[in-house]
This record gives sequence, C-alpha cells and structure tokens, in this order.
Amino acid sequence: MMTRSVFLTRTLTQHNRRADVEGTHLSGLNVQKKPQLLNKSLFLCAVFTRGFIKMGDLWVNYVFFLACCSGLCSGSPNRCDEVRKVFQLRQIGPNLLLPLSPRPGPDLQVCMSKNLTCCTKKMEEKYQVAARRDIQNLLQTSSSGLKFLISRNMAAFHDTFEVLMRQAENHTNAALQESYRDMADQAVGPVRELFTDISLFLLGSELNVEDLVQRFFDSLFPLVYNHLINPGLSDISADYAECVRSSSRDVRPFGGVPSLLADQVTRSGVSGKLLLQALHLGIEVINTTDHLQLSRECRRALLKMHYCPHCQGLTQSRPCMGYCLNVMRGCLASMAEIDAHWREFVRSLEGQSARMHGPQDLEEVLLGVHTLLHDAVGHAQKNGPRLSAQVHKLCGPPSRRAAQSVSIQSSGSSRASVPLKALGRASGDSLAVMRRDFLNSLRLYRTFYGGLADQLCVSELASGDGLSCWNGTDIVKSYTLRVVGNGIKAQSANPEVKVKGADPVINQIIDKLKHINQLLQGKSIPKLGSLDQIETGSGDTEGRYSGDCDDEDGCGGSGGGEVKRKVSRVSKLSPDVTGDHKHHHHHHYPPADDSEVEGSSRSLGLGGAIWVLILPCFHMLLAL
Repeated sequence: MMTRSVFLTRTLTQHNRRADVEGTHLSGLNVQKKPQLLNKSLFLCAVFTRGFIKMGDLWVNYVFFLACCSGLCSGSPNRCDEVRKVFQLRQIGPNLLLPLSPRPGPDLQVCMSKNLTCCTKKMEEKYQVAARRDIQNLLQTSSSGLKFLISRNMAAFHDTFEVLMRQAENHTNAALQESYRDMADQAVGPVRELFTDISLFLLGSELNVEDLVQRFFDSLFPLVYNHLINPGLSDISADYAECVRSSSRDVRPFGGVPSLLADQVTRSGVSGKLLLQALHLGIEVINTTDHLQLSRECRRALLKMHYCPHCQGLTQSRPCMGYCLNVMRGCLASMAEIDAHWREFVRSLEGQSARMHGPQDLEEVLLGVHTLLHDAVGHAQKNGPRLSAQVHKLCGPPSRRAAQSVSIQSSGSSRASVPLKALGRASGDSLAVMRRDFLNSLRLYRTFYGGLADQLCVSELASGDGLSCWNGTDIVKSYTLRVVGNGIKAQSANPEVKVKGADPVINQIIDKLKHINQLLQGKSIPKLGSLDQIETGSGDTEGRYSGDCDDEDGCGGSGGGEVKRKVSRVSKLSPDVTGDHKHHHHHHYPPADDSEVEGSSRSLGLGGAIWVLILPCFHMLLAL
C-alpha cells in the first residue's frame, strides 16, 4: 500500500508542476484551454481518491484530496494581478476600476476580444487618456534638444545685442570726447537716445529708422553750431538752439551721413530682427507640435497599440515595427507636412547668416557709428561759413546767454585732433561666431519633422527585430499588413488610422514658416519692423547716399519729400547696395564751394522766404 501511495504522490506532484507551467502560459495568452486543464486535474483527483477509498485509507484520501486542491490553486494564478500592478505603477487610475478576475468584455469599444479580459469600460477610458499623455510626453522629450538649442541661442543673441549697444554707445561718446571735448558732455543724452531707439527697433518696435537717426542729428546740430561753427563766449540761448535744431533738415549740415547711417542701421537691423523673429517662430513651431491635438481615430489607435494588450494580461508586450509605423505615421501625418518647410527654414537661416556682412553686419555697423559721426561733424565744420549764413537767414544773429568763462576750442584745433583709433571688437566677432555655431547645430535637426514618427517607433515604442510583438489583436512573429509612408496623402491606404485631412493649426504654422522663409530669402521686406506687414519692394537706393551730395546733385532737396522717406521704401537687403560706401569709414567730405552755398540758399523755398520777411518785423518790435 505504501508503494502505491508513493507512486500516486509522485504522479500528482508531476501533474501539478505541469499545471503550474501551463497555467502560467495560459494566463498570458489563451484562457480557452484553461477549463481543459482544470477538468483534467479534477479527474486525476477523483481517480486517486477512489483508489484510496477502495483501500480503506480514509485519512490518506483526505490528505491527497487537499494536495490536489492546493495543486490546482497554485497552478492557476489570477492573471489580472500583473495588470493591477502596472495600472497602479503608471498612475493610470484607481485600482477599484479593475475586476478581481478575468471577465467577458462586451462593453469594451476598442480593446474587444473573444477571450476573457481584465479591462472594464472605465479602464478603457483611462487607458485612452494615458495613451494620449504618453505620446505627448514622447513628443516633448524628442523635441527638447531642439527647443533648448533655439531658446538658448535666442537668449544669447538678445544678451549680445544689449552688450553691443552699450559698446557702440561708449565708443561714440569716447570718439566725441577725444575729438570734440567741448560738446561731448552735452551730446551724451542724444547719443543715449539714438542707441535706445535702435535697440527698440531691433526688438520689434515699429520705429522709422530714418526719423530716429534724423532726430539724433537734429539734436546734435545746435551743439556743433554753438561749439564748432559759431563759437562765442557763452552758449546760445535755448530758443535760438531750438531754431537751429529746426533748421537742420533744411540746411543739411551733415551732408549725406544721416541718410547713410539710417540705411546701414535699417539693413543690418532688419537682418538682426529677422534672425530673432525666426528663432521666436522656431519655438512657436515646436510648442505647437509638442501639444498637437490628436484626432479621435488617432487616440483610439494609440489605445489599441499601447494598452489593449494589457487587457489580455500582456503587460510587457511591444507593438510590431510595421504596426507602430502605421499608427504613428497616421497620428503625425499633419506634422510630417511641416518637414519641407522646416528644411527650407534651416536653409533660409543659413543664407541669411551668410549675407550678414558689410552693410548687413549689425556688429560692424553699430561699432562704426562713432566713425560716421566723426565724419559728419567734420563735414559740418568744413561747411561752416555756408551753414552759418543759412542759419542767420533762418534764425537771425545768435542769441546768447549771459557771458561766462568758457574754454574755446577753435575749429582748426578740433579738426587737428587725432580721431579715435578704430576700436577693436570687444566681442571678437561674437555675433558671427554665435550664428555659425548655432547653425551648425541646427543643421542636425533639419529632418526632424520628416522622421519623427519613425524615430519614436525605432527608439521608444516598437519591438526589436525577431521578437514576438503585438499586431493589434494578438501576439505574432511579424506584422503582415501594408506599411504606409509619411504625410497626409500616404495615409489613404493606412490600415490602422483613418486620416481625414490636415490639421488647421498645423496649416497655420506652415503659413508662418512660408512667410518667414520669404523674408529670410529677401523675397519680401518687413515694413516698419512688423513681420505681419510686408512690401515686395520697388525702386532702387543704390548710389543714393554720397558724402558729397547736395541739393544740386538731386539727392534730396532741402525740406523736400526725400528727407521723409519711410523705412519700408528700402527695397534691397543685399550687401551690394550703396556700393560706393563700402569704405565710408575712411571717407571725408570736402568743403562746399560757392555754388553749393548758392544752390542751397535757392533751395530754401517758401519756408526761407517767410522767415526772411518776418524776422525784420520782430527786430523792429524789439527795438520799440
């Protein structure tokens, strides 16, 4: 009897071990065979019990029946336990939503299966939210490097512009202090206002560059007149200084320098502004795609790919590569449409950067303002007699404040002073170096949007080659359906996601990319600092700003409309415009001859004639 008992014990133990293996396997794959296993186990228990009853050993029967029951329990664990752990670990929802054991799922809408399921309708809803959250986190993670690259360089460019402004302002004040010490202190305010206005223009304010430059030279003219052209024992009165300031645009004491400086600031400033605006748009593109609104079909497809296997206990499964590509290319079809325009955006930035030299190099232009200012003041000194006569006609003889002891620096000594040495770039071509390094890094992301779906599947989502994978309904060796390409048109044959059309939000961002690309390529010209208002451009400014230009040369009659040109009329942003002034820093203006004085006097027009008639009347009244 003991020998038979030992045999039956070994047989039952072996069967229980097989039940453990088969039960574990079935818990993850197929529950239809599980009743067969249970029936077989119960049958063996009954046989063993009947044998012992025949032997009359009731206590042995009892022991073996308990062993049989314990074997059944250990061989069929609850396959929803692992689902519960993952559900809790990923914080998908409360565990109360999970069933205690597998159940039929007739109420499920996406994760439908013929087998028993560990999911409920509420769980399915939570899984769909989790799937959308997961994909958005992946999108943000994938673009984080690109976003950091652009935002970091945008902040660096802003900081460099500020430093550059301070350097240029300091250089300009130093140049005035070196060569024109008597008026240097009084010129600090106008110089600061000039560079503040230029800074605001670069940051996007709709300022007219010609107006702000002309305002600076208008404010400078009374100082030049008082200290260099018609110096006296005391300063001119405030009223007389205002009259001199108002006459500046008529007498044009600084020749073509104000127009030349305005043109250079406009050209280089537009290039700098476009760079900053392009970087801002780059961040906007990334933010838009990071928070892409997924369609209902996409959300259901993501749920099916990510979490429907959990309902069957397959918490460790991954989607097949082809299956993943179909789902992700369908969900990101609109985003893939950005690809061509993003590539062009990177190329356009490279082209714009290559053109930012000479008149379009903001660093060179701003650090050269002091040289142009030195030339402008020198031009006014050389034309002192003409300017003094014109001011006398417009404003009368100088009216001065009460006499006070002042040191007078003669015109000759001012011009004899050595000009400030060409200041080296403290920033060491920093803007050019920064642009080059930035574009070298940005070039690595030029295909970012075209390959994003593939990148996510290869690096994050899909199963490796040769491994079993999830195809949307079961675990298989490979995905057998057709794999579609990227983009909206290719999705018509997508077996996993129905794509109805392009996302309107993505279409808007594509339109903005097209716009900025046209601006970067010079096909459109920003108007008054606004990207939203563009002008295709007409006419030509080439050769317009000569240092020797006066009224008889036809480059802007005194008081005429040429002085009031708008920034938007600058029609070319290429560096070859004003080709005659590539070496303007070394160009000095010859003194005006008699014909220049006569021509300028004739050009005063009606405004000058009125002043000539009115001033004698004022003198007579004052005499009375």
